[in-house]
Amino acid sequence: MTTKTEAKRGFSPRVALQKVGTSLSNMVMPNIPALIAWGILTAFFIEDGWTPNAPLESAVGPMIHYLLPLLIANTGGRMIYEARGAVVGVIATMGVIAGSDWLIAQDNAAALEEWLASGKAEADFAALPEVHMFIGAMIMAPLAAWIMKKLDRLWQDHIPAGFEMLVNMFSAGIFGFIMLAAGFFGLAPLVNALMTLLANGVAALINAHLLPLVSILIEPAKVFFLNNAINHGVLTPLGIADAATNGKSVLFLLESNPGPGVGILLAYTIFGRGAARASAPGAAIIQFFGGIHEIYFPYVLMKPILILAAVGGGMSGVFVNVLFNTGLKAPASPGSILAIYGVAARDSYLGITLAVLAAAGVSFLLSTLFLKIGKQDDGDIAAATAKMEEMKGKKSSVAGALTGAGAGAGAAAAADGSGHTGRIDKIVFACDAGMGSSAMGATVLRKKVRAAGFDDVEVTNKAISSLNDEWDVVVTQKELTDRARQRTGSAVHVSVDQFMNSPRYDEVVELVHERNDPKADDAAESAPAETTADAAGAGTAGAGTGAGATAAAAGAGAVGAGAGAAGAAATEGHGRRAAEQSREEQAGAAGASSDGSAATGTPDATNASPEILSPESIVLTGTATDSASGIDEAGALLVGAGAVDQGYVDAMHAREATVSTFMGNGLAIPHGTNDAKSTIKRSAMSFVRFPDGIEWNGNPTKFVIGIAGVGNEHLELLQKVAMTFSDPAQVERLEQATSAEEILAIFGDEKE
Repeated sequence: MTTKTEAKRGFSPRVALQKVGTSLSNMVMPNIPALIAWGILTAFFIEDGWTPNAPLESAVGPMIHYLLPLLIANTGGRMIYEARGAVVGVIATMGVIAGSDWLIAQDNAAALEEWLASGKAEADFAALPEVHMFIGAMIMAPLAAWIMKKLDRLWQDHIPAGFEMLVNMFSAGIFGFIMLAAGFFGLAPLVNALMTLLANGVAALINAHLLPLVSILIEPAKVFFLNNAINHGVLTPLGIADAATNGKSVLFLLESNPGPGVGILLAYTIFGRGAARASAPGAAIIQFFGGIHEIYFPYVLMKPILILAAVGGGMSGVFVNVLFNTGLKAPASPGSILAIYGVAARDSYLGITLAVLAAAGVSFLLSTLFLKIGKQDDGDIAAATAKMEEMKGKKSSVAGALTGAGAGAGAAAAADGSGHTGRIDKIVFACDAGMGSSAMGATVLRKKVRAAGFDDVEVTNKAISSLNDEWDVVVTQKELTDRARQRTGSAVHVSVDQFMNSPRYDEVVELVHERNDPKADDAAESAPAETTADAAGAGTAGAGTGAGATAAAAGAGAVGAGAGAAGAAATEGHGRRAAEQSREEQAGAAGASSDGSAATGTPDATNASPEILSPESIVLTGTATDSASGIDEAGALLVGAGAVDQGYVDAMHAREATVSTFMGNGLAIPHGTNDAKSTIKRSAMSFVRFPDGIEWNGNPTKFVIGIAGVGNEHLELLQKVAMTFSDPAQVERLEQATSAEEILAIFGDEKE
């Protein structure tokens, strides 16, 4: 029976602001190289640059006013609706730019007329500068793309055959024009007013010598991952406008100064204890030269009073920057000292250096004071890293530098942190669509649960949107755990990073063993003392690190290695009978002739297999070079098989942009989002092998299996795929196969 506890629901301002900041960052960050190029152009070739060049200087204005906002618009639209969203987003943003220019021209004309009427010389008139529509692009492009996506869904089922291209082209063009007009007359005046308000506010702070006070907001916001909304939503647009007018901007240095973080890490290096002290020097190098500021956040979270040290260091750095009138030509991203020097104004190197030293010095002194006067334990840097990742909402790319590899919430730690205390009777593996990764994960986990002798435990897969609070254990990708928790608050939630051989599966089996077998506690008590101590140490490491410490990985490995043995020891007869029964069922299910006809897809074999995966949908030597082209190649086979239309392939890209479909063991299974199921005509799969491998979100991948599932017809074959890829020998057979029929034969062979 599942114990019910109240789920954490409702609106969270912090999470909402994080999402806004992430969206802004996703639009700006891919275009930082263009901003850097513009910064180099201004640093060298404007009138006050290192090597003035009038012809090249002529590119400065068009780049900042048109190219950069339109690049951001392209990225923002593409995030929402691929290429179609990018096109309408750029068109709509052009309306905002033109509308802003027209308003500025009208204001300048009126002001000049008044200026001349007062008897002043036209040469002395200072016109209002252009407003560069970065904020306008960040608002209008995603909005236009989103509306276009909704409109396409309204009429996609009502387009006569043969008129699809005509409707698609004209609908995007007409709607783009409508949004251009909306941006011109609607959004442009609002953004102009907002930019004027923000610029006046910053100018007031600078004139009142109060700009250092912004560190009171920025430094805590960084630690809690709220800085993206401030940095990319406010400081970057204002800084670009300031740099376009004055040749540099101090606003680019408010958040990027590495001094506060380095000061904290140096204090830990000298006065810290335990793992925190040991890891701090390496973290300082990564933060200062690599520009990855988040690496020092766990050290602050271990001792939250150190936020004051970061604020003090930040204020000192801003004070020195203002004092020396320093500035950058363009944003410094990442916030490395090398990147900062790379875009610094030619008169700012000394001031920037002194500002970084001042920030680091003040932060170091305050951190030293707080570490000395406060109670200090050995410092659980792994637990603090887990806390940081929880606030960030995703795995940290640099957490391994602090804790080692192996992210994911261990089952034992997850159980301890939940309100669930009873038996484990129902386990669900959930993913976004409920038809691909979750089905494979459930197959592997079900096999392990059955092998341990727990035939009465249900293990299935579902889409997150269809979950309710009836499950005892919910297994998800780490990025989806928060969404699943909102629907199943009373369950034990286990996060995994890859699906085929995750150590978390063995931990789940061990949890089932502990909860469901009354003999487990007695067996544990009668175990040798050293074994008990080892197990406790491993469990403590797993619970303490949570987000991926080396100790946690070791603990997980210990649990994984011992889970099957423990289950067998406690339920030896039952487990053996279950295993034998499982093998008998598999032999019966295979029921195939020895000539391989069942595997190759005859009607007497695997039922839906011939229709789901046909030889024509198998490619042994793929041509893709990365995950995006791999999705295109697998998706094209599904389209060619008549199973889906192109809209489903777009949905495959959309899903990959939110949650990776890499399974582990060199396998990726791209499939569409839950919303795209309406574009599926019938269930089908495609298979593409890449002998030399491609990179799939940082993971080497040799096999890509595209999936489109209407109902459950594809699950039987997908389960066989999961079993195949959980066996290294079978994977090697797939690598050596020379024909599509041989591939089908391997998937049809159910022997383990």
